[in-house]
Amino acid sequence: MNRSLRQVKALAFDVFGTVVDWRGSLIKEGRKLGRRKGIKVDWTAFADAWRAGYRPAMDRVRRGELGWTRIDDLHRMILDGLIREFGLTSLSEDERVDLNRAWHRLAPWKDAVAGVKRLKKRYVLATMSNGNVALLVNMAKRAGLPWDVVLSAEIARHYKPDPEAYLSVPRLLGIEPGEVLMVAAHKDDLDGAARAGLRTAFVARPLEFGDPALKDVVPEPRFDANAKNFLDLARQLGC
Repeated sequence: MNRSLRQVKALAFDVFGTVVDWRGSLIKEGRKLGRRKGIKVDWTAFADAWRAGYRPAMDRVRRGELGWTRIDDLHRMILDGLIREFGLTSLSEDERVDLNRAWHRLAPWKDAVAGVKRLKKRYVLATMSNGNVALLVNMAKRAGLPWDVVLSAEIARHYKPDPEAYLSVPRLLGIEPGEVLMVAAHKDDLDGAARAGLRTAFVARPLEFGDPALKDVVPEPRFDANAKNFLDLARQLGC
């Protein structure tokens, strides 16, 4: 084990893309809806467009252009624009609400549940996601993710990479920032955690955007750990 990780007591996980396959799940949900409604849509493009609106919407909150707005509501704002763009105006309000809740039903990567269970034997496991608490709880219940605690940017009222989001984890768990290992598939997320004083573990998710060429999965020495997946991370941490 890397010497820098010997003091770690808790792991905090990014969720979208790190723990769950948001893209594949949204495409599957969209295709199911299309078959049921008899509508033809490029659901791959739809999923990518929905995710593309995620960071700009959060940045509006971070800049103060919007008051605090949870991810469920930001997702709905983005969705309303996509409904017009992709010709989905025939969807009823109930169907739009259900489609927006597809983010609550994202499927985990194949190694995620087994890896989390192994890591749980040694560490306290928390989420640290920009997703709101209800979304993360519903997702965990459906996917069988046995978190010890669900923490969220919603609790801190700051979206990552604001330091307040990361620092809410050690504050709420009663430990020091250096005793928390942030686990993520996104290097900018880990850089934000490192600036806040957390330890960092990069997990490669080459299929997050479908084409492996679109994903940076090169290990970086600036991170305390680099792993192929959660099972590899568990092995490195002696679990």
